[in-house]
Amino acid sequence: MKSKILYILSATLWFSTQTVNAQLGEPYIHDPSTIAACDGKYYTFGTGGGGLVSDDGWHWRDIARSLKLGDRAASVRPGGGAAPDVLKIGNRYLCIYGATGGGLGGGHNGRILTMWNKTLNPLSPDFKWSTPVEVCASDGMEDQDAIDPSLLLDPTTGRLWVSYGTYFGTIRLIELDPATGERMKGNVERDIAIDCEATDLIWRDGWYYLLGTHGTCCDGVNSTYNIVVGRSRSVEGPYLDNVGRDMFHGGGRMVIAAGDRKTGPGHFGRTVLDDGVELMSFHWEADLDMSGRSVLGIRPLLWHNGWPVAGEQIRQGDYAILSERRGYSLELAVDFVRMAQQRERFWDMDLTKPLESIPAQTLDQVEATWPKGDIAVRCGDYMFRPHQHWTVIPVPEAGCTLAGPLYKILIAGTDRALTATAACEVTTQTFQNDQSQLWRIEQLTDGTYRIMPYAVPGQQGLNLRYCLYSAGDSTPTLAVYDFASDNSKWNFRK
Repeated sequence: MKSKILYILSATLWFSTQTVNAQLGEPYIHDPSTIAACDGKYYTFGTGGGGLVSDDGWHWRDIARSLKLGDRAASVRPGGGAAPDVLKIGNRYLCIYGATGGGLGGGHNGRILTMWNKTLNPLSPDFKWSTPVEVCASDGMEDQDAIDPSLLLDPTTGRLWVSYGTYFGTIRLIELDPATGERMKGNVERDIAIDCEATDLIWRDGWYYLLGTHGTCCDGVNSTYNIVVGRSRSVEGPYLDNVGRDMFHGGGRMVIAAGDRKTGPGHFGRTVLDDGVELMSFHWEADLDMSGRSVLGIRPLLWHNGWPVAGEQIRQGDYAILSERRGYSLELAVDFVRMAQQRERFWDMDLTKPLESIPAQTLDQVEATWPKGDIAVRCGDYMFRPHQHWTVIPVPEAGCTLAGPLYKILIAGTDRALTATAACEVTTQTFQNDQSQLWRIEQLTDGTYRIMPYAVPGQQGLNLRYCLYSAGDSTPTLAVYDFASDNSKWNFRK
């Protein structure tokens, strides 16, 4: 299935001046396969036979060029063609791709093939693709185009399904043998949708979801691609959208459209990192800040009332950090400093008196009252005060994960950073770029956020277990992440 449980972290340091709300390096690709993990790296493959590799999930580079494969470059994914998908089944990787079709070469006579490999690493001695096997085709005359395949290994039955097709006709469903990658004997294709292409099938909580790419392709900044979805209790459909329209009659609920100076999202793939932590991968037809090139995109995947929708990475800025448990604000444990105000009794106000704007309390007015050295943190009623303002800054040069760059979290206007301690508590210390002062901030499927220290002092390796946790209404600490508990969840408010 296109949903894969991955969690690979890298301590590799990267330095970049590019924005961090998009993938860094050379993420140039069209029609990317769902991201796959192999030998401590991430891979995705695209139209034309090429592919990308990443050590940390955020910085990407061309596989063949970065590994200096030379004459062996074509072996990355032999056969060329279009819109591959890759799925690990057991200890092997199954690749499916369209050899022609989609108007390539001037026609819609397409062929879809599968092949196997023990590894995705071209430098491994085990790297060798099997002979491709055709699983379906279109003759260029029928109302169908065999291209843009996608794989789903049904977690409830173990059956292997493929959806494929373009605007030129229907989206079809076939079944493969998960042991061989060949078409199941006697399987008859089934039409399940129209008016989309580059589909993907996923299963979640008793529903099958068909995600299709709607709109126009391959026109750079003028491409209108967007991703829509329908769902069904049966893998064979019908796939209905949120108002009951069948995707076989043009239905589909929006998942992601153009935005953030990027146009044409298409070719959805889902990755499950952890309970409640999911990502969607896709390509943008054009990134206006990267010469209008087609680039890889990765965003949090949220679920609203049973429907998938794209989330957002946290961006640099000043925030209040509020616990989902009660809504209290993460703050320095310092004395509350009252604001001066000439008060009027509410029962005796002079309504002829001009209104005045009362300025907000500033850091300069209160910082001198704070203790020197480390200051503990707590949660309290949000009052938009300086001890409750946090500046969140991405630090991609210190490390990244598949979900995004690491962040430092400072009291606004200071270098006082949120810091994990060896006792699994949290405090604030002068920022020294220590791994205990770097944080993964990941949007969860319900829209809240998980905040995890990159490392906990005294513990071996990078932290994959402990998160910022509201142990009580006013007591932040570190504890084992639990998606089922609001204690593990936080919100960021501008």
